[in-house]
Amino acid sequence: MCLKERLGMQTHVTKASEIERRHYVVDADGVVLGRLASKVAQVLRGKGKVNYVPNLDMGDFVIIVNADKIKLTGNKLGQKTYFRHSGYPGGARFDSMKRMMEERPDQVVRRAVRGMLPKSKLGRKMLKKLRVYAGPDHPHQAQRPEPLSV
Repeated sequence: MCLKERLGMQTHVTKASEIERRHYVVDADGVVLGRLASKVAQVLRGKGKVNYVPNLDMGDFVIIVNADKIKLTGNKLGQKTYFRHSGYPGGARFDSMKRMMEERPDQVVRRAVRGMLPKSKLGRKMLKKLRVYAGPDHPHQAQRPEPLSV
């Protein structure tokens, strides 16, 4: 008989029905992209919760505003490129970070966060709880999001 059995202790296993989700809003104005992405990925995974288990989507919802005002370190604006492929021969497309920041700054933030999440069905499910907006407004006031400092 082991010590746990003698003392009557049980290991708690978190179930999907026990997960409580909250909504957070993050202001990305002047925040370094990588630091923002790592903090948001941690909240989306739910790693800060005491009952965290890696096989469940335990994370909270995150709303990022002012994505067009993020800060980039080094010479990323001029040198970094984004790759995508259509699936057809010769379908490779390269976009510079400068062009992406001008046209779709929300996609720059979304891709940075996506790279820090698991590459699986669970990671894709976590990414669906992320909303990114280029400006200061968002349509999620009804969820009463709490501010999250980065």
